[in-house]
Amino acid sequence: MRSRAALALLMSASVFGAPYRLALPGYQYKFPRDHFNHPEFKTEWWYYTGNLHSSGGKRFGFELTFFRHGVDRETRLKNVWDVSDVWLAHFALSDIDGGRFYHTERLNRAGAGLAGADEAKARVWNGNWQSRWKGRGQNLQAVAEKFRIDLTVQAEKAPVIHGANGVSRKAAGEGRASHYISLTRLAAKGMIEVEGKTFAVEGLAWMDHEFFTHQLDTNQSGWDWFSLQFEDGSELMLFRLRRKDGSADPYSAGTYVDAQGHARHLAANDFSLAPGKTWTSAETGARYPIAWNVRVPSLGLDATVSTRLQRQELTGKTMAYWEGAVEVVAAKSGRAVKGVGYLEMTGYAGPVRMGD
Repeated sequence: MRSRAALALLMSASVFGAPYRLALPGYQYKFPRDHFNHPEFKTEWWYYTGNLHSSGGKRFGFELTFFRHGVDRETRLKNVWDVSDVWLAHFALSDIDGGRFYHTERLNRAGAGLAGADEAKARVWNGNWQSRWKGRGQNLQAVAEKFRIDLTVQAEKAPVIHGANGVSRKAAGEGRASHYISLTRLAAKGMIEVEGKTFAVEGLAWMDHEFFTHQLDTNQSGWDWFSLQFEDGSELMLFRLRRKDGSADPYSAGTYVDAQGHARHLAANDFSLAPGKTWTSAETGARYPIAWNVRVPSLGLDATVSTRLQRQELTGKTMAYWEGAVEVVAAKSGRAVKGVGYLEMTGYAGPVRMGD
């Protein structure tokens, strides 16, 4: 799903000029083109998460995200300081065994080459944070005051298109949807530096890319999103949209990807997500469910999702949300299977504002 709380402040800004394109059924995907910028849609993001470990077994999670939000589609950029889009980025590192969580953010305009996404350059970037593409591989680089990453990720499966007929629907009404692409299994290898210590790491990463103009409706308050990677080579993405009365929205959905890369769409009645143990943020007062039971009867899947690091809440100038590394212990068709993943929870520290 990946409708990002980090964009809430930007999305409340007024938008003028020519209308933006709606995410409608029948979109024809083409790669590598669709890995890059779609300025005809108002909002777009590229989202990287992953679970990594050092040779000594030390565990880390990371998040590197790039967001674009349209401000004026008709701007012709007469000079480098004209603004047609704003670009936001988030960077976070979970030192799971060290019990520490680091995060930072930045905001830029595209002018003077400060931020952008360009197929010709095979690059998505915001300042010196970037994803640089080469075939099925990418190099992820980001640096902050106390932590940095330099990772190479290699796609082990073809891109997955979520939803049905080219769109991932989020609400009733024309265009209340996104075009949603994932690379669900990226073999990751490289370097993490934290507090002056450098670690060679490897593991698994996941990439989401969404572009759209409208998504949520006024009765939806937030969502719970899961990306799970199992040791049997399969993956599962699920999102539960929450209504203001606390009920699950019928437009909640997901995708199962088998070990060979075949994707199966899951509707809201194909799975259940039951929250368990909670953690309360001292900073925002939000109470987040950090343990979940996940069931997909058609897969024979009954899974427990939990985290070793409770404090993985991102707070900043935009909205607060919880996004962090999780572990999975499951039974799948009667066989025990483990996995890793990422969990995002929004709307617990305040309603998500997805302005049109």
